[in-house]
Amino acid sequence: MPVVLVVDDDAALRRVLDRALSHRGHRVLLAGSPEDAYQMLHGERPDAVLLDIQMPTMSGLALYVAIVSRWPALRGRIAIMTGDAEAEEVRAWFAQHDCMLLSKPFDLDAVAAWVESVARQRQREAGNGRA
Repeated sequence: MPVVLVVDDDAALRRVLDRALSHRGHRVLLAGSPEDAYQMLHGERPDAVLLDIQMPTMSGLALYVAIVSRWPALRGRIAIMTGDAEAEEVRAWFAQHDCMLLSKPFDLDAVAAWVESVARQRQREAGNGRA
């Protein structure tokens, strides 16, 4: 069962993603803050991570950098969620980082399809001894 970590300070959005992804057979971990997410990652390695950009204590962009610095195997398995994909600083950040962008409002089927493709890729890598 693929595992996905959803990091967003918006409880309603976490619930929507939890229901949509659970319904498709994923185990969903929920974090309401970057600090909670970082702590969860110490004990669990999800197949995919969904990060909101706008959070009170740390941006999702800064959290992305912290995560891939500590756990480089998660590179390529993290998507950034934002309602402001056209902001200059967001575009500049994405020009320098190879990361999936999910623009809000997003299509839940598209989110699930991305999670499933990342989980399949991880399974292929694990099968080749490269977890």
